[in-house]
Amino acid sequence: MKLLLCITGASGVIYGERLLEVLSKKEGVKVELIVSKAGKNLLKKELDTDPREIYEMADEVYDPEDLDSPPSSGSSLYDSMMIVPCSMSSLSKIASGISDNLITRAAAVFLKENRKLILTPRETPMTTTWLKNMYELSAEGAIVLPTMPAFYHEPDSIDDIVNFVVGKILDSLDIDNSMFRRWENKDLRPSE
Repeated sequence: MKLLLCITGASGVIYGERLLEVLSKKEGVKVELIVSKAGKNLLKKELDTDPREIYEMADEVYDPEDLDSPPSSGSSLYDSMMIVPCSMSSLSKIASGISDNLITRAAAVFLKENRKLILTPRETPMTTTWLKNMYELSAEGAIVLPTMPAFYHEPDSIDDIVNFVVGKILDSLDIDNSMFRRWENKDLRPSE
């Protein structure tokens, strides 16, 4: 399996870092990485991590401004692309067909080639424009997977919350995982 993971400048870079960490340990999975300039800044700010540490987990790393890189061409075969987290700027550009960097160009390629594209926006509240853009991308076949954790698995830590979202991304990639406790049919009615 050959995957393209992009990290953009939305808060929540921990989701992209954790996804890369998990995927890098999966047998038979090759992960190529693009980190935007704003994504690099957030890796430093939110995780106190030098982007080079993240790069070491990837099989290949591309400069986000290099439009001659393989992800910019439909002839380069990938199974899936994920933008984790996906800034609303990137999401809006993709929805509008703007390909001004390698991330937005690759997303356009995935859409035109009908390949799996997973976008994980992390913003709240949402503007009507952003909601419309998510609708348009979903209608084109993208999977819009907001970083909205659930609590039925009774998380004990931030890691548990992050792992839930990463597990949902892995589910969308059809990759078996045990990142969170699955839903069990419980009687949730209050006791009388």
